[in-house]
Amino acid sequence: MTARALRWLLVTTLAVVLAACSGPILANPPLLEVAPSAAPATPAPPPDPVAVSFPRDDGPHDRLTEWWYYTGHLVAADGRRFGFEAVVFRAERGAAPTAWASHLALTDESGRRFLYAQRAEIGGQVDASPRGADGSPTGFDLRLGGLPLENGEYPPDSTTWRLAGSGGIDTIDAVLTSAEAAAAGAPFGLQLSLAPSRPAVLHGGDGWIDLGRAGGSYYYSRTRMAATGTLTLDGVPLQVTGSAWFDHQWGDFISVGAGGWDWFAVNLDDGTDLTLSLVRAKDGSFPLVYGMLLRPDGSVADLGPQAFTIAATGTWTSPRTGATYPSGWRIGIPGEGLVIGLTPSLADQELDTRATTGVVYWEGSQWVEAERGPRRFVGGEAYVELTGYATPGP
Repeated sequence: MTARALRWLLVTTLAVVLAACSGPILANPPLLEVAPSAAPATPAPPPDPVAVSFPRDDGPHDRLTEWWYYTGHLVAADGRRFGFEAVVFRAERGAAPTAWASHLALTDESGRRFLYAQRAEIGGQVDASPRGADGSPTGFDLRLGGLPLENGEYPPDSTTWRLAGSGGIDTIDAVLTSAEAAAAGAPFGLQLSLAPSRPAVLHGGDGWIDLGRAGGSYYYSRTRMAATGTLTLDGVPLQVTGSAWFDHQWGDFISVGAGGWDWFAVNLDDGTDLTLSLVRAKDGSFPLVYGMLLRPDGSVADLGPQAFTIAATGTWTSPRTGATYPSGWRIGIPGEGLVIGLTPSLADQELDTRATTGVVYWEGSQWVEAERGPRRFVGGEAYVELTGYATPGP
């Protein structure tokens, strides 16, 4: 197969499959209506749900849809602040080769600029995950080299993007090629080691989210991970420290949230961790409104739609796509005596990933001001993702 044909196959597959197989609870691009293949590539898994187990379930699963998703905040020795996103998506459809995509983004909060890059690949060579004697994974190790050039050769400075981990001891190693840097507007890369500061949280109590006719999804989060390593920007390596939020979701879900969703992940300085999702149908209604709050003492509360409020405080319109996104929010959780204000650290944190997943979305770091009770004010860090606001187009 020629490089041009491979590129066409890859983008077509990912645009139809990956963009179509996002779940309702977590960050990634909006959905199209697709049906699962009638010809599974592997024997059917046992009936859902089964107990989530680590490190086995850190690894890949033979399911229609899966992703490993990091967002986080880094501080350099000179005080410069950055937000980052690193994600790998996996899509499986019957006997077709497994499709993969990866997005990497950096918010230079001090330098007031947003940079991102994307890769996609088809085939089992991406998955180098460790496995035990019985063949079950003992973690994940995902490596995307991207596509070759039109002549079939790889760029002379080609690199491998790698996300790997087991039991919460994780690695992000991704550096742009010169061509990717040119497209992004500047060269950058991340080489980070991550370790959990808190145990993994199973959403829904047991890690299983029943989506009714749409299927079901396994979902857990490591809400606070200590991050250390190197951030390279404009050819300059910076030693950085910080924190990350990690989400892993997989299942045979098909289509929920065809109108897009707003997703929030918040870490407060008092030890409270919070995630909220508002999932929209095509008609603008909200078939799913979901939240999870992890208290400083380690107790977890699932938040239904009556337990919290979210109001946008402004908007931002993209000069490239014309999409108008909410920009700034006020979140209230009366049962916790908590009010949280979020302001994007940079208005323009929009990613055009039509080349790999067929969609445009916004994902960015936030400034946080929060108050608990009448006088106690706390700071924190947060990330927000917004999908379904931009019409993909050609």
